[in-house]
Amino acid sequence: MLRLTWVQPEDLLGHELRQAALDGREPARIAERWRAAGGAQAPLRAGASTDPASRYLRTLAEDLLDELADLPSRLKDDEPTDLETIKSLCPHWPPRPAVAATASPEATRYEAAWLGRAVGCLLGKPVEKLPLEAIRHLAGSTGNWPLTSYFTARGVPADLLAAHPWNRRSAATSLAENIDGMPEDDDLNYPLLNLLLLQRHGRAFTTTDVARLWLDELPAGRTFTAERVAYRNLLTGIEPPHTARHRNPFREWIGALIRADVHGWTNPGDPAAAAEQAHRDATLTHTANGVYAAMFTAAVIAQAATATGPDAVHACLRTGLTVVPPNSRLARAVQHAVGLARGHADFDTVVDTLHATHAPTHHWVHAVPNTALIAAALTHADGDFTGSICRAVSGGWDTDSNGATAGSVAALLAGSPAALPDHWTAPLKNRLTSSVADFNGTGFDALAHLTHELTPPEATRP
Repeated sequence: MLRLTWVQPEDLLGHELRQAALDGREPARIAERWRAAGGAQAPLRAGASTDPASRYLRTLAEDLLDELADLPSRLKDDEPTDLETIKSLCPHWPPRPAVAATASPEATRYEAAWLGRAVGCLLGKPVEKLPLEAIRHLAGSTGNWPLTSYFTARGVPADLLAAHPWNRRSAATSLAENIDGMPEDDDLNYPLLNLLLLQRHGRAFTTTDVARLWLDELPAGRTFTAERVAYRNLLTGIEPPHTARHRNPFREWIGALIRADVHGWTNPGDPAAAAEQAHRDATLTHTANGVYAAMFTAAVIAQAATATGPDAVHACLRTGLTVVPPNSRLARAVQHAVGLARGHADFDTVVDTLHATHAPTHHWVHAVPNTALIAAALTHADGDFTGSICRAVSGGWDTDSNGATAGSVAALLAGSPAALPDHWTAPLKNRLTSSVADFNGTGFDALAHLTHELTPPEATRP
């Protein structure tokens, strides 16, 4: 039986009930009707429940999804999705630079960013979906806690592996003893797609251009969560931005954030432009805090592309917050996380507090806790590359995506591939696997040159 993940109505309904409670709606009566009919909660970690629901329950789930969409939200004024309204709520929205102050980053800086994104992703792949304690025990059993290198299965006790097996799709290509180039991952596929987007449509691309590109170049089976639902919506004739809303309970998850890097890389020193590009991309699939996570990330990266100095990462994170509505859940979560990271020497304490705050109410792929964790990792490590990716991955949740974003920012600040430790980058062999367009086998140096070609010849220094 083909039990396709992230699209089964009976599973979507469970996720939407949880999302409704987060975004200020009152779903209790609808939840009671679902339970009374025999409906189950959404799977905690898997993309689909094991057994299909009856025809009656599936039909009921679809009806209840539509009813939930019609409920009013008490947060709508503080958490808009429209760009102009977002900007009106941001008192410190970054001004657009009037005069370029410095040359754009060299291609080698972009090579470092691509490598950093790949390394951070690869570090997190074997432990994606695992609970926090499992990550700590698996790493600790091989003497790799706190994390300083890739995970390995060598020396892990059999009973521990039986209780907490590695991510089954990733272990064969992402454990230290198995790495042979960068394996395919959506955290790298989406930046590749955005290179194509800018090559074909330029910086004035529309959300509809993003949709057409996906239909042309992105295999449907390589999409997950909000992206898969939006893709399905496109195929049924729904137009953007309604693709992000129609029966899409994942619209505040992390998918738009992982697409943001190229928007930052190609707007060095111009966080406002980066955030606006990220918004046009994100609204195909996401709303509110899911969009803010992408805008925040793009702005941080745009600032990091020309930033220098020992406190650069902290200035970049502050810039990221200027494009996020200050009363939003994402802004509050990031501020809380940064405060924790500044206040505790032990990062495990930071992580435990973040999990106590967010885990009871948020799915492990939701953008709010994951963005907070990324900000905490970068803050606590002061932007150091190894420290940033290891903290981001050691914090659990969406480990490969968090490692990728932290790696992109920290490597960009490091400035060149030579500044990244060889034990991280050498196993990648300057080779990336991908099913997007003609990128399979491309080197990170080549990707850096493509990125550099899409960047204005001059940039503004922060």
